[in-house]
Formats: sequence, structure tokens, C-alpha cells
Amino acid sequence: MIYRLLLLTLFATGFSAHAQTNKSYSVGQIKTNMGEILIFLYDETPNHKASFIKLAKENYWDTLTFNRVIKDFVAQGGCPDTPAGFSDSPYLLKPEFNSKLRHVYGAVGAGRDDNPQMLSAGCQFYVVQNKKGIARLDDKYTIFGQVFQGMDVIDQIVSVKKDSTDTPLSPITLDVNIVSMTEKQIKQKGFDPVLK
Repeated sequence: MIYRLLLLTLFATGFSAHAQTNKSYSVGQIKTNMGEILIFLYDETPNHKASFIKLAKENYWDTLTFNRVIKDFVAQGGCPDTPAGFSDSPYLLKPEFNSKLRHVYGAVGAGRDDNPQMLSAGCQFYVVQNKKGIARLDDKYTIFGQVFQGMDVIDQIVSVKKDSTDTPLSPITLDVNIVSMTEKQIKQKGFDPVLK
């Protein structure tokens, strides 16, 4: 009887661990004319995550570009970096600041203007390209994702020739999709999807 219970326990534990590594996640995929970028979307920022998934599935960004690129700062896209761009956002989102989500290299955040409520523009996102991070933006802009493949592409994007408004001279187009990946597949790319 004890032997049978031990076997059942071992089976259940192994099954649970197997199920955990096979858990699927919705991953942001950005195809550009310079390469592919994969973004893990955090459950800890549910409204920003849901917004990104919604707009991606609606093909909202697929006629837009990375319109503001600054080396050692960010690659930003989704809507023009102007007051008109923010007013053209389909909606605004309340901030979802989280002390575990910081502006580290590869962090994906939501753009906004200087509104006092720190509301995010639903359409605008950026990727932190500074390898030291940008701590001064922490708890002022919502981080909702992390690039786990394609930072070499972001590094190329911020290095292109641009005009005085930091807009690339040759458009860097966006094709944003949502793909499903298992925890195992994500970990194989060197990223742990479980927030510590």
C-alpha cells in the first residue's frame, strides 16, 4: 500500500512538473524589416498586457513604424511621438507600476505624455536599449513586457540614420502578432517567465 502511494505521489509530482513546463504563454512578436523581436508579456500588468494583445490581433500597428529611436535610450513605436499622436490613441490606460518590473535593458514599456495621472497611450510602446537600464523612468512609465529574443535587432534599429526628431530616414515597419509559446520554449531562449 505504501509502495503504491509512493508511486502515485511520484507520478503526480512528475506530471505536475511536466504540465508546468508545458504551460502556454501569449508572446508578442514584432516582425520588422530588420528582423524579429519576441516579447514576454507580464501577467502582473493585466490591463497593459490585454491591450497589447487586443491591438496586435486587430492588426492596429501593421501600418505603423518605430518612429522614435535613440541610441542608449529607447526604440519607440506605435503612434507618433507628438501631442496629436497621443490624442489619436484609441484609449488611455491607468498606470500599473510594479516594484519588480524595472527599466532594464530590453524592458517594454507604455508611452505617455505629461498627463498628471500618468495614463499610458494604449497604442504606444518602447523598448529600453540602454544596457545599464533607465532607472529614472521607474514608477513613472508602466513596464509590461521584456524582450527575450531580438535585442540585437533593437540595437540595430537605434543606430540607423535619423532626422532631427529622431525619426528613422528609412521607415522601420511593424508587423505585430501574438504567438503561443510554452514555458520550456521560452526558457530555451534564456528567459525565465516566472517573475521572482
